[in-house]
Amino acid sequence: MELVRGIHNLKDQHGHASSGKAGSVLTIGAFDGLHCGHRSVLNHLRMRAKEAGLPSVVVTLEPLPREYFAPLDAPPRLMSFREKCEGFAALGIDRVILVRFDDGMRNMEATDFIEQVFVNGLNAKHIVVGDDLRFGRDGAGDFELLNTLARKHDFTVEDTTTLELEGHRISSSRIRQLLEAGDFGEAEELLGRPYSISGKVVYGKQLGRVLKVPTANVELHRLRAAMSGVYAVEVNIQGSDANADQWLPGVANVGCRPTVNASIKAILEVHLLDFDADLYGRRIDVRFRKKVREEQKFDSIDLLKQQIHRDVNTAKDYFLR
Repeated sequence: MELVRGIHNLKDQHGHASSGKAGSVLTIGAFDGLHCGHRSVLNHLRMRAKEAGLPSVVVTLEPLPREYFAPLDAPPRLMSFREKCEGFAALGIDRVILVRFDDGMRNMEATDFIEQVFVNGLNAKHIVVGDDLRFGRDGAGDFELLNTLARKHDFTVEDTTTLELEGHRISSSRIRQLLEAGDFGEAEELLGRPYSISGKVVYGKQLGRVLKVPTANVELHRLRAAMSGVYAVEVNIQGSDANADQWLPGVANVGCRPTVNASIKAILEVHLLDFDADLYGRRIDVRFRKKVREEQKFDSIDLLKQQIHRDVNTAKDYFLR
């Protein structure tokens, strides 16, 4: 899969209208979480692209508009941009176009966005959109506007049916609610897979080793996580010499570490049960299985240490059940 960072990096081979290239079949969206509803849209996109003999293209914005306007109040991300791109690649998408959201993009009329990006930049021949699509200034870009411009610019457009589960729309918002409540079973149904976070293990403050519970600190690349607390987890070490499908039991904390150094930025700390190896610099996948407790502030490091050891035992009991 090819990642193109910025409209200015679109070249002739990407289907630029002036190049005479055949064009593309595309969609646009945030696709946070890549849940079953998103996958339905993307699978349909791939099918249409295959029928037309053209590349399948996803256009997405960074940062997401709500993050740009109010970063502290925006919904927490379900996945980082890297995780999302890995998901696109796994689904067989040919190309991802990253559009930088800034003041210029904020004030761009939806019609101008369609003409500059979809038509002139990507020579769109067919556009697949979700039923809740909104883009451009004041969210004026939608299915109706695309339909209005389709004949003028020689492309076709179709919207996809909302995917529901037991009568309820599958959405990233619903998944966030489930994760916060610790309902990983229903979240897995909506996602089509267990909820997980992947990232690179980095050096922390080494407090875990002092407490006799060494942890792997994982970069989240997001201001806030979709949930907070202590969890029983399973961990896969990417690039491991062991079985690539091996998931090791562990316990994880997601939050701001209020006892140690409260921060507004979420941190993921993972302790692998009965495991002793250097993970610094490695990428790991952390799959969440059960919520153990809420994150809390303790009056002393000693009280925190006692609770952490209780959490470890709770996680061990969960995996031995």
